[in-house]
Amino acid sequence: MYMKRRIEKAVVIGSGIMGSGIAAQLANTGVRVLLLDIVPRELTDKEKAKGLTLDDKQVRNRIATENLQKAVKSKPALFYVKDFAKRIEVGNTEDDMPRIAEADWIIEVVPERLDIKKSVFDQIEKYRKEGTIVSSNTSGIPIHLMSAGRSDDFKKHFLGTHFFNPVRYLRLMEIIPTKDTDTELVNFFLEYGDKFLGKTTVVAKDTPAFIGNRIGVYGIMEIFHLIKELGLTVEEVDKLTGPVIGRPKSATFRTADLVGLDTLAHVATGLYENVPNDEAHDIFKLPDFVQKMFENKMLGDKTGGGFYKKIKKDGKKEILALDLNTLEYRPKEKAKFATLAMTQSIDNVKDRFKVLVKGKDKAGEFYRKTFSGLFAYASHRIPEIADHLFQIDDAVEAGFGWKHGPFKIWDAIGVEKAIEMMKNEGKNPASWVNDMLSKGITSFYTVKDGATYYYDINKGDYEKIPGQDDYIYLDNYRGNTIWKNDDASIIDLGDGIIDIEFHSKMNTLGVGVIQAINKAIDLAEAKYNGLVIGNQGEQFSVGANLALVLMLAVEQEYDELYMAVKTFQDTAMRVRYSSIPVVVAPHGMTFGGGCEITLHADKVVAAAETYIGLVEFGVGLIPAGGGTKEFVLRTSDSLVKGDVEINRYMESFLTIAMAKVATSGYEAFDLGFLKKGRDVVVLNKDRQIATAKRYALQMANDGYVKPIKRNDIKVLGQDILGYFSVGTDSMKAGRYISEHDQKIADKLAYVMAGGDLSGAGYVTEDYLIELEREAFLSLLTERKTLERIDHMLKTGKPLRN
Repeated sequence: MYMKRRIEKAVVIGSGIMGSGIAAQLANTGVRVLLLDIVPRELTDKEKAKGLTLDDKQVRNRIATENLQKAVKSKPALFYVKDFAKRIEVGNTEDDMPRIAEADWIIEVVPERLDIKKSVFDQIEKYRKEGTIVSSNTSGIPIHLMSAGRSDDFKKHFLGTHFFNPVRYLRLMEIIPTKDTDTELVNFFLEYGDKFLGKTTVVAKDTPAFIGNRIGVYGIMEIFHLIKELGLTVEEVDKLTGPVIGRPKSATFRTADLVGLDTLAHVATGLYENVPNDEAHDIFKLPDFVQKMFENKMLGDKTGGGFYKKIKKDGKKEILALDLNTLEYRPKEKAKFATLAMTQSIDNVKDRFKVLVKGKDKAGEFYRKTFSGLFAYASHRIPEIADHLFQIDDAVEAGFGWKHGPFKIWDAIGVEKAIEMMKNEGKNPASWVNDMLSKGITSFYTVKDGATYYYDINKGDYEKIPGQDDYIYLDNYRGNTIWKNDDASIIDLGDGIIDIEFHSKMNTLGVGVIQAINKAIDLAEAKYNGLVIGNQGEQFSVGANLALVLMLAVEQEYDELYMAVKTFQDTAMRVRYSSIPVVVAPHGMTFGGGCEITLHADKVVAAAETYIGLVEFGVGLIPAGGGTKEFVLRTSDSLVKGDVEINRYMESFLTIAMAKVATSGYEAFDLGFLKKGRDVVVLNKDRQIATAKRYALQMANDGYVKPIKRNDIKVLGQDILGYFSVGTDSMKAGRYISEHDQKIADKLAYVMAGGDLSGAGYVTEDYLIELEREAFLSLLTERKTLERIDHMLKTGKPLRN
């Protein structure tokens, strides 16, 4: 057990991209931050025009102020809610260093030079109070060199805390202790990073590039050296190393452009210089084409072009790709491989690896070579960079956005089969892998009683991965499946709580999912204590199955459409009015119907990275799964004496009419998708299902009583309908919206006003649900709505017609 600590105040020294990103994430979690940077030595023209001097505080804090402003404007957003930036105060390293005495944690994020860092630590040691944590975000300088010569208390409370950029979105936080770091502090950060910062926290050894960059950059550099040998293009490699193997769309070369070729080369060169005895040392040497790109300043997005370049041609944007043989740009070409075609019907990424390495074309050869090299390299890094194999997988997955780290991919192919493949490619695993096999252990991971175990090379047997007690990984509960169809599964989570997991494409809410939700409620009411609606896919749900809606509308199957809409509405209402507590756990895209299911929960446990909204307007419709009804109900409930009621309803109207989407779980409170005081946000998505289960069980144990259907929802009738009409008329006259936009808006207004009531009054939920259903179905008879749906399905983008 470690000493209890709380991080309430932090100081971040260095306000560049990483410093401001770390400060933003700390502010996101409720920490008050002092962000410091150096004092400028010259005035800007604007400062001169204002008559300011170098002694003015505004000037002295300028660097930190400007970098914080950039962070606030950053896209994608660094702050969960812009107002969270108010938790950050700026200052400078000359005037404000004494204030670090107030801090619980001081983080150094200054340029990667040991002399600069040491001078900062001189100042920190001068002002910090004993016991205060001090850490460095260095990505390359040995941690022990930075603490050399410091006091015993400083050394005891000093370690590396290496975040990845962008800090909000990349989940890895490497913890790098020295021999002097207090073990209790390491244990504290393992929990603090996980629970409070939402990070995958990994203990790394004080070796060059630590874990994530050591393995991840090896993988990239190996590809850089192979691409010409295999005669592949940058587009082909990006096709092979993207979503098909569970990695980001930016894959390899697009990622290099985003990060900057200079940044990638800096890490690779550092490794080339600092790991001379590495068996793969030459992999880190920059190939000739990279050297030439440097000379030509082709560093990626920051210089206007790298491996790809965006241009405008005939008024249209076009993406060019770099020919690595000529270093000239040419039109981007679509990549196709027979090996990839064989995996099109395989939805589970893990199941694709066996097929990919058997390919007979260049793709198959590419996978055999790159995986062989990766497996060998990763196995030889234990215990050099990490003591345990799961730490390597965790670091690469969280730092580079891979779904599966090296040892998980190796398991998916089969450990013994992969060794045969490696030998054919001239690669050999570390001796401990063969020792493992000699013991009759044939996989790096196994699952027992819902927990994941890994092979511990020191003990020669499986050990439980620590820290799992607060997590539920649904993949580990497959044996507890009590019912399933093609689109969803119902899983027993234990303690009388069941979960419904969607697994349709993009988790769309089609017939199969709706059937499963109703079946789950039936089962829960008959035999269990509560229900969680949550999954661990990329997105919670992108909403209704639009392809099915379009097909029925085009074929004018209006009776079937009526029944489909009514069934969805009835299902949402069952979520609200079942006799057991229902907790919904949204994350990622939670659009349309996914949002409506969430709106009807007894409680919502949202991931911080939840992008939720009623987006039906974008396809020419209004929310009709209880979403419009729910927004009217919530507006009615929120009214207090003195409110200008029309304005409150107008705010709700605009949220739907503008298809607003919350960019985080926290912003969802402000937009009305989550309820303050009832719903909660968890920063670490890995904790989400377990947290939802805990709340469902608590509600059941506290004596859950289902709510009574509402008949007291205030609507304003004609009092507000005219107000809405004036607004849409003026928007149409100003050409801000099209004629069809106005028609959709008028339908929405009619529902939200409560229909054609002569004035304000009170209505029931069922009444509003019937109105939204009628409006939805009438819009499906409109050609322009069908065009919008068709366009969205074909392009993924809304059509304005």
